[in-house]
Amino acid sequence: MRADDELQGVTLLGNTGVKYPTEYAPEILETFKNKHPENEYLVTFTCPEFTSLCPKTGQPDFAKIIINYIPREDMVESKSLKLYLFSFRNHGDFHEDCVNIIMKDLKRLMNPRYIEVIGLFTPRGGISIYPFANYGDEEHKEMARARMMAAMRNDF
Repeated sequence: MRADDELQGVTLLGNTGVKYPTEYAPEILETFKNKHPENEYLVTFTCPEFTSLCPKTGQPDFAKIIINYIPREDMVESKSLKLYLFSFRNHGDFHEDCVNIIMKDLKRLMNPRYIEVIGLFTPRGGISIYPFANYGDEEHKEMARARMMAAMRNDF
């Protein structure tokens, strides 16, 4: 079990008075310390109901967002991630921009060994868009390249 001092930065989890953001809110993201930084392991988050807005028409876009990362010292707390992803609901940006923004915000927040964000957007006008953004530190650069090649084949 985690001690109270290990949870000091976690303020949203268990808080029933949390307000859902109405604008893009990267500052809502929270972290906690990885108890197993010596292990290399994968953490996956799936958000099947991601919503953003088309920057031109203001119409809603829907996607399944998949986030995979190999943590180092800090890990993202899941409720803060949920609220962060919700903050895109009124955010007007192209699919590719949303995926890159999410990846960069999480990279800056956690400094992971490896991270990737996949956006599986529902078709609009008969076209599906599946942006993929990733980053690997020096030890994971080859993995990042291999994952990018797999994404290019739509082999997620």
